[in-house]
Amino acid sequence: MFYYLIAIFVILLDQMTKWLIVKNMFFGESIPIIDNVLYITSHRNRGAAWGILQGQMWLFYAITIIVIAVIMYYLHKAARGKRLLGISLALMLGGAIGNFIDRVFRKEVVDFIHTFIFGYNFPVFNIADSSLVIGVALLIIQMLLDERGSKEKTYGENGTHHS
Repeated sequence: MFYYLIAIFVILLDQMTKWLIVKNMFFGESIPIIDNVLYITSHRNRGAAWGILQGQMWLFYAITIIVIAVIMYYLHKAARGKRLLGISLALMLGGAIGNFIDRVFRKEVVDFIHTFIFGYNFPVFNIADSSLVIGVALLIIQMLLDERGSKEKTYGENGTHHS
């Protein structure tokens, strides 16, 4: 249940911030937060990351439904006793559902976080995107920890193989 609360928090935060952008800014408007680094920019995306596959909503619906089902399966089966895995899956679930809501009800995703990282004009993104990226990063960390633990069980701390 704890993990679903994280997902719900992400969904609510994502949808609230998107609603604020849609209601209070016109498309293309940009508000500097930190000059040359961070802006709030009203943007829309009818595709996936970096605007790829524009207008392929049926594909996004199908993929997202499958992703949500797989995440929920792993939340129930694999996350027991693995807090980091559960949190990573919860963040990915919240992010996937947040952008899915936009695609279903708006037919586009509302993006608004606009950054310039080391001078690179990074594509505009949102809370759901951030949650997905953080969730994937935590999942990678969990996988590395699992791999390390598995090697220690196999080879022991001194590097010799135990049978």
